[in-house]
Amino acid sequence: MHIRKTRSRALLITRKRALLIGAIITALGLGAFPVVKYADVFPDTGRPMSFGRPLAGPQPPFRTADTLADGTRIGVTTLHGKKSGFTGKVWAWAPKEYYEERYRHSAFPVLIALPGGRGYPTNYWMRTDLNLQRTLTDLTALGRSKPFIVVMPVLNPDRRHYYDGSDIPGQPKMGSWLSDDVPDLVRATFRTFPSRDGWAFMGSSSGGFAGLKQVLQHPDRFRAVIASGPDTRPDSPLWRGHEKEKRANDPERLAARLARRPDAPPVHLQFQIGTKEGGRANLERFIRRYAKGPITADLHVIQDGGHNAKGYVRGMRDASLEAVSKLLRGPAPTD
Repeated sequence: MHIRKTRSRALLITRKRALLIGAIITALGLGAFPVVKYADVFPDTGRPMSFGRPLAGPQPPFRTADTLADGTRIGVTTLHGKKSGFTGKVWAWAPKEYYEERYRHSAFPVLIALPGGRGYPTNYWMRTDLNLQRTLTDLTALGRSKPFIVVMPVLNPDRRHYYDGSDIPGQPKMGSWLSDDVPDLVRATFRTFPSRDGWAFMGSSSGGFAGLKQVLQHPDRFRAVIASGPDTRPDSPLWRGHEKEKRANDPERLAARLARRPDAPPVHLQFQIGTKEGGRANLERFIRRYAKGPITADLHVIQDGGHNAKGYVRGMRDASLEAVSKLLRGPAPTD
């Protein structure tokens, strides 16, 4: 009797699983195609993955964090930063073109995407529901965007404070994390361009501030930024007692200094702001004051947009990704 009950229970569980998988397949619109496999419905989250061979050297270990509908995967790894001394997670995604045979020897442009808020212990741009990767895929197919590698590091070392994406004295060196450690990881993992013309930042809110500052601090390394709803002045309370260092990390001072350098490499600042949030007047003032010499800047206003990631992705789809893509190098197919 016990054996029969056990078998009946096992059959019931098996039937429930089959019904669940069937329901998912039907919901995905795949019911007419019996070739769908269990692994197609439930991606291999947590399993080791590879982005293919980089130009040289071994690839750092990544694990699958999520899988998009087109089969491309978002990976995650833990980076021990040599320059910053900080250890944190980095997510990465490569477009489907990266894996195509015609581009197997080509480098690809990189977009370092920074979140707003605390930016720890995750980076919300790795969430597929925000459609950043899908937007890039769609615009690439339309010829309006380069096929970017997207890299999504944590922005802060903890939840307690904002660090302004900077090397604040006595604190984890989050500026070096973004300017050196994360790009070093990307170069070790992917086929990337050696020059700054293959590198850009994007970010929202405090992430927009950090990306803006990186481009103005390191115009020899990064070509452009999409800064959505950013501040333009450092405001972390951790700067208290370090006014000299704070001034050295002020985007407005950095922009003024760069604008006076006729020999400086050109950079582009692509700002975004929603009509339902504040800060537009400040960004317009920033552009009037500092968009000169090697600095060009533009402001894309997102109608009915608020201070949130989904609205900023809509703005990138409408205009900003195309604007930045025109400035950066793209992959070259093999003849």
